[in-house]
Amino acid sequence: MRDAESDVAIIGCGPVGATLAHLLAQQGLTARVIEREPAAYHLPRAVHFDDEVMRVFQGIGLAEAILPQTRLSPGMRFLDPEGRLLLDWSRPMAVGPQGWNASYRFHQPGLEAVLRGAFADQPRIAFEPETEVTAVTVEAHSVTLATTAGPRRARWVVGCDGARSFLRGVMGGGMEDLGFDERWLVVDLILRRPREDLGDYSLQFCDPQRPATYVRGVGERRRFEITLLPGEAPDGVMPEAETWRLLARWVTPEDAVLERGAVYTFRSAVARRWRAGPLFLAGDSAHLTPPFLGQGMCAGIRDASNLAWKMARVAQGRAREALLDSYQTERAPHARAYIETAIRLGGLINTRAMAEALTNAPEEGPARMQSIAPALGGFVAPLGRPAPQPILADGTRLDDRVGHRFALLLRPELAEALPPTLADALSARGAVLVPHAPLDHAAMLVRPDRQLLATAPDAAGVARFLDLF
Repeated sequence: MRDAESDVAIIGCGPVGATLAHLLAQQGLTARVIEREPAAYHLPRAVHFDDEVMRVFQGIGLAEAILPQTRLSPGMRFLDPEGRLLLDWSRPMAVGPQGWNASYRFHQPGLEAVLRGAFADQPRIAFEPETEVTAVTVEAHSVTLATTAGPRRARWVVGCDGARSFLRGVMGGGMEDLGFDERWLVVDLILRRPREDLGDYSLQFCDPQRPATYVRGVGERRRFEITLLPGEAPDGVMPEAETWRLLARWVTPEDAVLERGAVYTFRSAVARRWRAGPLFLAGDSAHLTPPFLGQGMCAGIRDASNLAWKMARVAQGRAREALLDSYQTERAPHARAYIETAIRLGGLINTRAMAEALTNAPEEGPARMQSIAPALGGFVAPLGRPAPQPILADGTRLDDRVGHRFALLLRPELAEALPPTLADALSARGAVLVPHAPLDHAAMLVRPDRQLLATAPDAAGVARFLDLF
């Protein structure tokens, strides 16, 4: 890579920016990651990701390095003030259709160490820590970034620079407020002694006086999130003695070491503009969610996965620039669906919207919750949802076979009946033909970001796939 030029400049090196860089580099583009801080943040922030995100990590070759740093999560339970179970959101512990478990707990500094450490093995990635972007100039065929290390040029720029995104301010449009705005105390602990009674489930304490959340982390790490009342921590700092007072019903200083206590304002918002010409937003720059679904970082990784293959296809001349317009139309409604669900759960935790949150509750016993799986904007389910990742006849996972390309999954009988000229045309478009049984459909066309693009019952239907990519 030339010193100051790249295909894509990424502002911010959190998990979203780092993952985007790997996705772009593996698809042949050069990426420059510009991060204003000298090192990754050393304290935990995000603590959960799901099977779809682990599948992305698999796609960049880092799942096996990340897996030992995770812990499987059995799910979440919502309890009333007397400790009775209101809502049960248990997660399956077996490997699911995407080839991974449904829910993982993790320690963000460890994840970021893996993502950043792998930059050294990728010559298409340039990483510039302790460098700040101060201005953005959009030119005819490129963008120039003024940085504290000198000018940097790129064809596209992606802002992965968080809730107070500099690039979002440059692009304009602001954010649409979806109505959730609450101050919570987030407390991270490291246990001094076993506390198996705390359990492995995440717990939502639905208390009208003081809603709270418990999260089992990896190793001896535990997190509590506690609603702050009006007037508490007015300067944004909670004294340690007061923190322990709020924790007293669960843990004491004899049980654990206080690693961090931080006051956060949980918000819900979606950027009105995700693209402005060659400028893009991803992650918290584009959307903010309350944490009750554990989908904040997940949404950002989905952004990266959606955007990377489109940039690669445009850069390679396989698609027109207009393909990039679909980034916002697909991702914004999808992110919004998760945020709105998190807001509804927040209403349950605060007991202000219990009736709405429990609309499907049985007459007896707790309600049961299933993970939501919205389709991307512009799609009707099952299209626009993650396609399954089968284990192929040779024991290989599908994604390891096809890489960052389109996959055409075919039942064996249809694969044998497919005219050779059609098979050649599909291959020429960049699709990898994969016979596999059983499948839900005779033919399934899967995008490079693993989303199901189309299905067909026969060879005639497969021929129509040629118009789709």
